[in-house]
Amino acid sequence: MPPSTARLIELYLDAITVERGAAVNTIAAYRRDLSDYRAFIEAQGSTPLTIDGKAIRAYLVDLEARGLKASSAARRLSAVRQFHRFLFADGHRADNPTIVLEGPKRGRPLPKVLGVDEVDRMLATAAATLERTDLPPAEQRRAARLHCLLEVLYATGLRVSELMALPSASARLAEADDTALLTIKGKGGRERLVPLSDPAMRAMRRQRTVEGEAGRGRSPWLFPAISESGHMTRQAFARDLKGLAAAAGIQPGRVSPHVLRHAFASHLLQNGADLRIVQELLGHADIATTQIYTHVLDDRMKAMVRDLHPLNDGQ
Repeated sequence: MPPSTARLIELYLDAITVERGAAVNTIAAYRRDLSDYRAFIEAQGSTPLTIDGKAIRAYLVDLEARGLKASSAARRLSAVRQFHRFLFADGHRADNPTIVLEGPKRGRPLPKVLGVDEVDRMLATAAATLERTDLPPAEQRRAARLHCLLEVLYATGLRVSELMALPSASARLAEADDTALLTIKGKGGRERLVPLSDPAMRAMRRQRTVEGEAGRGRSPWLFPAISESGHMTRQAFARDLKGLAAAAGIQPGRVSPHVLRHAFASHLLQNGADLRIVQELLGHADIATTQIYTHVLDDRMKAMVRDLHPLNDGQ
């Protein structure tokens, strides 16, 4: 008797957990998408081992009829494709019915980016708050933490999940080495080295000093908080960032941790950084993901061709 649809899905999720080191959130997303696919094909009286390309196209039509955005439908199709690729490669079926399918057309929006002057204003506002002498101890700790978070994020372009889970050892490294490199464990368990700027290292030292003066117990996290994980949550950081943006005269809706990650990448490219280096710093496995930032290179590339090409008349 062939395995059930539920069993096949679990076999696939086990495989990507072991072979690709997929993160818990990634596995949860695949499970949701494939559970939706399972509900559809079971309603059609079919299974992953018998369904054909025509029926899978009907699933895409059903997604559209339910009002899913093109990006969400494309993600579902990607999960279904990878699932069927696994079934074929693992010998559960002799063909892959998703090979000829085309995904929904979707434009790729340009990332929201803050200007250098706007980031400078936020940094200056955070630093000014930290220097206030009238803040109670709890507010002083919060100000030191927010200033450090902002400095480190803009210096490294970390994902917010990576930033929240920075170990306290990062601060010790910053004190011991003038050219500190943070070891970041990113998506899929991949590790990368990210340089830390002098302002970010100073903010780390200040953060540790304020925490020490408060008599807080030693924490394994650089940004400790009263939470289930023991460190600050991304939701709390996003809330504090919006408050800081408002204080700096910037529309809060334009600011988020991910927008600052975009600012890091865009500002590096504007100043001449190589796209491959930015890819490494961001932790992108595929250069195609980083190429979303190439819109900021247009003017620089045009200027290079105008000024450096031997056959250009310079006009």
